[in-house]
Amino acid sequence: MSHNRAFLARSAAMASISVALVLVALKTWASWRTGSTAMLGSLADSALDLIASLATLTGVWIASRPADEDHRFGHGKAEALAAIFQVMLIALSAFGIAVRAIMQLAGQGETAAAGEGIAVSLIAIALTFALLGWQRYVMNRTRSLAIQTDHLHYKSDLFLNLAVIAALIFDQYLGFGVADPLFGLAIAAWLARGAWRGMSEAVDDLMDREWPEEKRLAFIEAAAAHPELSNLHDLRTRTSGNRDFVQFHVDLPPDMTIEQAHVIIEKVEGDLCCKFPCMELLIHIDPEGHVDEPDNPLVEENEFAKLEKDA
Repeated sequence: MSHNRAFLARSAAMASISVALVLVALKTWASWRTGSTAMLGSLADSALDLIASLATLTGVWIASRPADEDHRFGHGKAEALAAIFQVMLIALSAFGIAVRAIMQLAGQGETAAAGEGIAVSLIAIALTFALLGWQRYVMNRTRSLAIQTDHLHYKSDLFLNLAVIAALIFDQYLGFGVADPLFGLAIAAWLARGAWRGMSEAVDDLMDREWPEEKRLAFIEAAAAHPELSNLHDLRTRTSGNRDFVQFHVDLPPDMTIEQAHVIIEKVEGDLCCKFPCMELLIHIDPEGHVDEPDNPLVEENEFAKLEKDA
């Protein structure tokens, strides 16, 4: 299963690289022919997509490596690092496109050969649609953060290519001369927004942010289905790459033997890991009635009691 996820993630990264290579070649020619700032912005985005896709391939390859003595929790955070690298490139691209657009608004540039630019953009849209379909298939089966970030880039490419087409039509066929730089500024703003979202997700992964409340509640409900457990507390969750990590404390009767407790915990772990695939689970047993000396306010929070109260 793990090998299959790694293969799918690598295949999506290779597909991204292939599409990016074709688009960079086409848009380089179209930018030279049209002189369009919007087309230049689209070229810059595709060039950065190529670099970002190479980073994605590297990230998913490292993340797919099994845990070792130096990285006992695995290498999942490599995907978040790859995503941050992509975000930095997107932000630089947005800044450069905005500067070029402002210069063109000041009267330094004009467009030409609209038909050729529109044809290249239509080809780019067709290739991007095909790539997005494969990425979506892979994402549903791997939950790869790097592929998700890459998917965001190419998803925005659809709008970028449509913006290029609109800019050339307005500029050369409808005589609205400032359309191209205005669309260029809009593209820069779109890229900056995408960079901010991508950065937020990558930082959440690196900072071990807790699961979303809906997913966390679903986990507690699954654990509550085991009546042999009581007082689930000190629940901590995080995600690293495509793997989840969970730990919590539960109370068991103090007169229960180690073997009996082990059988119960093994059963609970098997059930929860079946319902939440790609998860590593650590359960700590406390004797019933035991009270920890908490060093933070989260330790003694009884999640089962909260669940009953909210119900």
